[in-house]
Amino acid sequence: MAKKLPSVDALVIGFGWTGAIMAQELTDAGLQVLALERGTWFDTSREFATTFDQDELRYFWRHDLFQKPAHETLTIRNDASQTALPMRKLGSFLPGTNVGGAGVHWNGQTWRFLPSDFVARSHNLQRYGAAAIPDTMTIQDWGVTYADLEPYYDKFERLCGISGKAGNLDGQIQPGGNPFEGPRSSEYPNPPMKMSTPPTLFAEAARGMGLHPFPQPSANMSQAYVNPLGVRLEACTYCGFCEKFACGNYSKASAQTTILPVLMKKPNFKLRTECEVIKVNLDSSGKRAVSVTYVDATGEEVEQPADMIVMCSYILHNVRLLLLSGIGAPYDPQTGQGVIGKNYAYQITSSVNLFYDDKILNPFIGAGAHGMLVDEWNGDNFDHTGLGFIGGGFLGVVQTGARPIETHPTPEGTPKWGGAFKKAVAQNYLRSMSIATHGAVMSHRGNYLDLDPTYRDVYGRPLMRMTFDYTDNEHRMSDYLTDRAADIARAMKPREIKINKRKGSWDVVPYQTTHNTGGAIMGSDPSTSAVNKYLQSWDVPNLFVMGSSAFPQNPGYNPTGTVAALAYASAAAITQRYLKAPGALA
Repeated sequence: MAKKLPSVDALVIGFGWTGAIMAQELTDAGLQVLALERGTWFDTSREFATTFDQDELRYFWRHDLFQKPAHETLTIRNDASQTALPMRKLGSFLPGTNVGGAGVHWNGQTWRFLPSDFVARSHNLQRYGAAAIPDTMTIQDWGVTYADLEPYYDKFERLCGISGKAGNLDGQIQPGGNPFEGPRSSEYPNPPMKMSTPPTLFAEAARGMGLHPFPQPSANMSQAYVNPLGVRLEACTYCGFCEKFACGNYSKASAQTTILPVLMKKPNFKLRTECEVIKVNLDSSGKRAVSVTYVDATGEEVEQPADMIVMCSYILHNVRLLLLSGIGAPYDPQTGQGVIGKNYAYQITSSVNLFYDDKILNPFIGAGAHGMLVDEWNGDNFDHTGLGFIGGGFLGVVQTGARPIETHPTPEGTPKWGGAFKKAVAQNYLRSMSIATHGAVMSHRGNYLDLDPTYRDVYGRPLMRMTFDYTDNEHRMSDYLTDRAADIARAMKPREIKINKRKGSWDVVPYQTTHNTGGAIMGSDPSTSAVNKYLQSWDVPNLFVMGSSAFPQNPGYNPTGTVAALAYASAAAITQRYLKAPGALA
């Protein structure tokens, strides 16, 4: 029988970006907050020291910062006719673990979604008609608008010291920024990063084609910065070890470098590490969460009661815990009924490689969000009439740093190994660059999450099962973006280009992005969504579910800025409304 502990005001499950944000906001409101993290403590000065932090073998190839599939994994299939098999090695996406979660190893690309992204269904129906959305496409409006979230986007950008250039200040288009973005209430807190040669060449060519290149909004510091909590970050050194690595320079925003130095000192906050939550326990009515059961570092089961529970784990863990706890109706792809596991989506990417003879590009100089981009083909920024798809994405050159073991650019026709391969890598490493595309994925009836009927974890619980593949909509959209990238590449006048379109079914083996979304989606109707606009469970009002599991479909941008804005909006609703009158907020 589990040992039962004294109750707390609020319990946070998972301690990455959203866990830290929620704990900071709720403790500021006077609540006693406890966070449970299944991983260990990670601190910048100790675990990410610059004497060993830039270790490509340890951190990328041996996955030192990522979830260990031997401890937790999921089963994968492309469609329901296949038998799902366990993912034994991380590939397509890299969930984080330990304090800070995936925010430790993220690139720092920090976007606001477009206003039309939040009304994807109604907007596309109005502009293109019912034929644009086939019956198998299950996209929905979010139940929240860009205007609702704008103050919370701004709050997160100031917390992180985002480096960038506004393109739309209060409706006035600003030179040098992204003219397609939603209206902003203020300029970015830091100026853009300095640009190396590859993004500079891209911007020059794009501008010459009449496009509007702008600097990537970046959580890598362009200069030293003190955030509103009084925590100082330092200027980026462009070492090229952001993506899949922690930052030992205090130059990349993370929970460790923005919130934890303040939060960990508060007397009304406690963190317990190496505590894995295995179930959320409900009362006899099934309408109130009363506690969680977790397994501690010794293997003992513990019951932790709480007045309010906030789920802040990675999307896949949030959805699995909801299913295992019997909260919300599981999604049935045959009938389209149910909400938990519904509308899983991912991201789709492609690239165009450029090779020069007359330019030394020094690709090892970089940072996770150091680049120049164009947004002409994102969201509904362009007319989709007759194209056979909806959605879009951004494209450009984000020079993350060509790490030597990982990076071996070679032209078309180069052998995959041997002396000719080695010679081509040596000849092209300093003289090559890449234009990347980063595209949206619409939600579809046959893409979903559920519990696997065969495979179980060490505690006897079913593993999460992922059923996912790209559809014609995604392939057409990605091919369109790739063709536009190739147009810009040719204008840059390289010796040759290599076009890498996305072909065939989604494959879990090669890395793509860690941008999984959906499964506990938000909306205004409890029959079609799991949580309301405040990320409050429709079924269990004292349970809130953070993260990209709330996205009804996946727009063309990286998710972290919107994940954080939704968390801040939820925290505001809790502290300003829910605590005064606990119950349903919508």
